[in-house]
Amino acid sequence: MIVVAFLSMAAHARAQDTPQVPDYTEHIAPILDLYCLGCHDAATAEGKLVLETFEAIQQGGANGPAIMPGDSGASRLVRMLTGEAEPAMPPDDLEGPNEPEIALIRAWIDAGAKGPNGAEPDRTQLLVPEIETDDDVAKAITSVAFSPDGKRAAAARFSSIELLESNGREVAGRLLDHPGKINSVEFSADGSLLVAGTGVAGLYGEARLWNVADGALRHSFRGHRDTLYAARLSPDGTRLATAGYDRMIQIWDVASGEVLHTLEGHNGAVYDIAFSPGGRFLASASGDETIKLWHVESGRRVDTFSQPLAEQYTVAFSPDGKTIVAGGVDNRLRVWRHLGTDQPRIQPLLFARFAHEGAIVRLAFSSDGRRLASSAEDRTIKLWETETFTETHLYPPQPDVAPALAFAPSGDRLLVGRMDGSMETLPVEGPTATAIASDSSSEFEPAAAGEAELTQAEEQEPNDSPQQAMGFSAPAVIRGRIHSASGEADDDVFRFQAQRGQAWVLEIKASRDGSPLDSLLEVLDESGEPVPRVVLQAVRDSYITFRGIDSSSQDVRVHNWEEMDLNQYLYMQGEVSKIFRMPQGPDSGLQLYGSGGARRCYFDTTGTVHALHEPCYIVQAHPPGARLIANGLPVFPLYYTNDDDGRRRLGTDSRVTFVAPQDGTYLVRVSDVRGQQGEKFHYELTVRPQRPDFEVGINERKLTINAGSGKGFTLAAQRIDSFDGPIEVAIEGLPEGFTVTSPLVIEQGHDAASGVINVAADAQAPPEDAAGKIRVTATAEVEGRRVTKDIATFEQLALADAPKLLVSFATEELVIAPGETISVQLRAERRDFGERIGFEAKNLPHGVIVDNIGLNGILIPEGQTEQTIYLTAANWVPETSRPFYLTTGADGTQTTRPVILRVRRPGASSAAEAASD
Repeated sequence: MIVVAFLSMAAHARAQDTPQVPDYTEHIAPILDLYCLGCHDAATAEGKLVLETFEAIQQGGANGPAIMPGDSGASRLVRMLTGEAEPAMPPDDLEGPNEPEIALIRAWIDAGAKGPNGAEPDRTQLLVPEIETDDDVAKAITSVAFSPDGKRAAAARFSSIELLESNGREVAGRLLDHPGKINSVEFSADGSLLVAGTGVAGLYGEARLWNVADGALRHSFRGHRDTLYAARLSPDGTRLATAGYDRMIQIWDVASGEVLHTLEGHNGAVYDIAFSPGGRFLASASGDETIKLWHVESGRRVDTFSQPLAEQYTVAFSPDGKTIVAGGVDNRLRVWRHLGTDQPRIQPLLFARFAHEGAIVRLAFSSDGRRLASSAEDRTIKLWETETFTETHLYPPQPDVAPALAFAPSGDRLLVGRMDGSMETLPVEGPTATAIASDSSSEFEPAAAGEAELTQAEEQEPNDSPQQAMGFSAPAVIRGRIHSASGEADDDVFRFQAQRGQAWVLEIKASRDGSPLDSLLEVLDESGEPVPRVVLQAVRDSYITFRGIDSSSQDVRVHNWEEMDLNQYLYMQGEVSKIFRMPQGPDSGLQLYGSGGARRCYFDTTGTVHALHEPCYIVQAHPPGARLIANGLPVFPLYYTNDDDGRRRLGTDSRVTFVAPQDGTYLVRVSDVRGQQGEKFHYELTVRPQRPDFEVGINERKLTINAGSGKGFTLAAQRIDSFDGPIEVAIEGLPEGFTVTSPLVIEQGHDAASGVINVAADAQAPPEDAAGKIRVTATAEVEGRRVTKDIATFEQLALADAPKLLVSFATEELVIAPGETISVQLRAERRDFGERIGFEAKNLPHGVIVDNIGLNGILIPEGQTEQTIYLTAANWVPETSRPFYLTTGADGTQTTRPVILRVRRPGASSAAEAASD
């Protein structure tokens, strides 16, 4: 008892005098002897773990290694002593090391767990069971690469690399005796060297640099604590980057073999890395669901791309250095613009494409950058064009997953290596020609039908089937009734002739005349089959979150909206809407295009109710019969049919714009969507040529404006028969001291624009007839003709006293680039007005929003006089100049003077910098 107490006191004394780097013999062995050898000496060896000697400790036990040199937190010995791992040690009835003693063990392991006399632990041995395999089992191909001149290729298998002739079939040599699985191979820029990333799982990672000419090992780089997933040479060959399961990235000097930087920041395994073409930057893909961008020379992290939804397996720079592409477990292909700056800055996300049904495992660019190849765990390989990153080819299903892809330098072949050990050279296919439908209701811009008066006709029964269809000559108005003497459901079918490309408007008038008919209108071919209108291919899957929506709401919240974009079609169970505005702040949703106070439905679909968690999709429109490349998401055919007018102007009456796909006979079927009928179910069916046109009105025609301030107004457009072009509105003849934003443009596809009339602080009250002297004209190009119309002007223009609150911008002009965020200072001049001031932005170009507004929107708090607001432009916003302003409801509604916002494409300098980095 006295001896045990003495030993404990001695160990405790040593722990109190903790050295910077504990010595095994002096500090660690006595602790283990005192507390552990009762169960873990050579004779007892519980759990097959022996802690009697340094050599035995390295062998570990039945549950694996006891220590992980350099990482005490991952060492099972420490985890059991602290109770983090089961079973906790020592048992409850025995005394264990105290906290200072455990701290000694931690410090010893973190310092490298050196043995007596500073002996390094043996990191090259791992105890694993031997599993016999059949001799004829081919080893998986994990990576392939072409030499820059295309004369040779390399294929990595477990522990060996095959050097192949350019055809990818004949083996010219082998590089043998790698310690484990080879996860990456890559030729140097001049083709003289080959680097391989390998290692032993759980022990170390190693990169090997080989001379291609004679197969000599030039150098080995070992510094990771686990196997390597990637080893890449910089374009100039002076730097080597390695990454692996230990979550670290190391940058080495190739000449000296020294580590220049250890890049830490990923919280998961680093599965892939890629140098930019100039070698200044390094991108990394990780299991922590991020892509990171690093500055090579300084080791500084430039950006973290957090948009991925799951682990990222592969990353690549485009050959021109302008974009970074990545993919992984979330099946998405994401593309970021590379800004080429050394300082931390957000790299904008350009595209996010649903690519495969399985996790993406490898990406490869062609040498000219015009094509991208992707492979996935669903055993598919695809080609993409790189201007819009659209699929151009899907190869036949592969016999196994292909983790190895490489384009031949000529770009006409793709070398593929698979997990079953097979290898194949695939031809590179050209893009598939697929016409894309436009956004307008008349998707294919058909020729309009000729002018003619509408003939009048009465429905003639029986006309319940295609065979009994009543003929008529279009254009016409037919009066009918959904009524059957037998009481059964009644369909009325009519037959007419149409020529290819003619555009016809078919419209029901029933509920507007008091009829109980809830009409359904369909266009059929001569045999009675629905006529295909458009094919919608889903390109992104999602679902409705937060709450369901009714048939009218323009606000919807959907999963992963961050990867959607303005003007994309959103398909919700048969209804097609379009995204008008992205969420502004944490408590808002997508805003969909509206019409008549409800969301607009495209392709003559009908608005319906949608439940929480209901699936929805971003879709692209294609003509019927177009050759589509399968992407694992559904395809939805639409036909010429409508229940309720998608423009929301006809209530529950139906309207269809029909474009005849070819010369022939077509049928129109009218029915009640509920299957009801009766004597009162009367209707008028109008079939007339499409006549695009527009009307414009001013919503706020009586304005009283405070001296020195302004008042806003809204221009509202009514678009007729698929006219969707821009409308320019000019306002002239304002009284002295009054100014107005003119001209104003109602953008293409939009129904409104906002303007403001400002008054000088010293302006005189205008005469009573001043408003009537203002001239307002609207001009647009309709079917190639320039049309100008006078529209109703203001009814009243009055001057009020100066307000208690004046609001203004600190500038009169701003310039923003697509994809950029800029700031501007907002000012408030308070004249005995101390309340909070909330603002709303008006007349910004479509695709430009006020960003970072939080829960409270644009706000100047009580007592404050300034606020910085931020404007963000989407990547696709075209160059334009547009006046915008802010309006506040405070102090009787005041506005700022308008600021001219100019959207301008960035200069070539940033792109050139990125390309030469």
